[in-house]
Amino acid sequence: MAQQDTTVARSAPLPDAASRRRVIASSIIGSALEWYDYYLYAQAAALVFNVLFFTALDPLTGTLAAFGSYAIGFIVRPVGGIVFGRLGDRLGRKQVLVITLVMMGISTALIGLLPTYALAGALAPVLLTLCRIGQGLAAGAEFGGAVVLSAEFAPKGRRGIYAAAPAIGVSLGILLASGVFAIFSSLPEEQFLSWGWRIPFLLSIVIIGVALFIRLRVQESPVFKELEEAGETSRSPIRDVFKYARKPFFIAFGARMGENSTAYIFQTWILTYIVTVGMDRGIGLQAVVIATAAGLVTIPFWGWLSDRVGRKVIYMAGAGGMAAFTFPFFGLVDTGDPVLIVLALAFLLAVLYQAMFATQGSLLSDLFPAKYRFTGIALARETSAVVAGGIAPFVATALLAASGNAYWPIAIYAILMCVISFVSLLAYREATERHTEHE
Repeated sequence: MAQQDTTVARSAPLPDAASRRRVIASSIIGSALEWYDYYLYAQAAALVFNVLFFTALDPLTGTLAAFGSYAIGFIVRPVGGIVFGRLGDRLGRKQVLVITLVMMGISTALIGLLPTYALAGALAPVLLTLCRIGQGLAAGAEFGGAVVLSAEFAPKGRRGIYAAAPAIGVSLGILLASGVFAIFSSLPEEQFLSWGWRIPFLLSIVIIGVALFIRLRVQESPVFKELEEAGETSRSPIRDVFKYARKPFFIAFGARMGENSTAYIFQTWILTYIVTVGMDRGIGLQAVVIATAAGLVTIPFWGWLSDRVGRKVIYMAGAGGMAAFTFPFFGLVDTGDPVLIVLALAFLLAVLYQAMFATQGSLLSDLFPAKYRFTGIALARETSAVVAGGIAPFVATALLAASGNAYWPIAIYAILMCVISFVSLLAYREATERHTEHE
């Protein structure tokens, strides 16, 4: 388990409190921008893009095509992870995170300016897909880089809660995207489809300004600086990952399957399901907002608890609990009772899902040594995302259509993904496979 290359930076000067606060703020707001942008696209794919950009197709095929364009962003994420992860391990964490931040913001703002199929014909979905590719390349390194930077600034015994900071940003981004989209989707349908859907995308310009201001004031990781000063940065991080850390890579890959696929089934695709079974789309949007807001409480709790009882037990409890609750969840949604839907989604996302996601940053940071940590995390996260979250809405939509709107195939699909995560973590020996710097 990465035994050949476990350089640790034990003599790096400990960062002061102000530096740590800036890193945490930067990680939170950077991840918030990333997932504001990503979740906007996901919601628009379910509610807007199938109508405005894939107009030539029938409704079901148009929805599949819209989710197909969404999946393309996941397909290119490993490319972003490879390119930017390598740069992050060779040139530094901060520089790469500035680049990914700007790329993500510009790609999203441009979506708000695109012509629709009615104006540009077949060019419209092409331009939309190109913007999605830009999002995907940047996202391939943003979260992983933020996790690395946060973990490497963490004081002794607090890596779990520090590495959970980007997860807080994800929830903030989803919350903001859901709230903004809910406001504009409440417009009369004609106005919403005419101009209302564009405003949330254009608002990303404001977020990127704030995020860039904070990120430019962040110092480089003390761990990376020591590696650089000692001449011990990796010449070929990708090679080193597969030479020294194959087992950690596959553990991380498998751990992501349940977390990532269920995120996009129950945060994104569930909106399509709610409309399909005859309920108002606003119920789904409101339920996601409430569930995500609750996650702002559970994320730091799970991060804090992971510093006390370990990452593995919490992550496995989340995966097992998610698998057990999937069928009851769909049963509660099918009641059509808005209160039950909100409660079910809040428990599933804020408690079970966040048990996995909030501890993921510290778990992955523990798996890989500092010399190729950025690359290892980015590669594992983003390659798994292609076959997990990237295709989950597409697969769920296809299963729903094939089963005559029955939910059981989607439930089984989600359960299988969680089982993969649970089994993968059986190979994770937390006490002996932890690579730390300031501990």
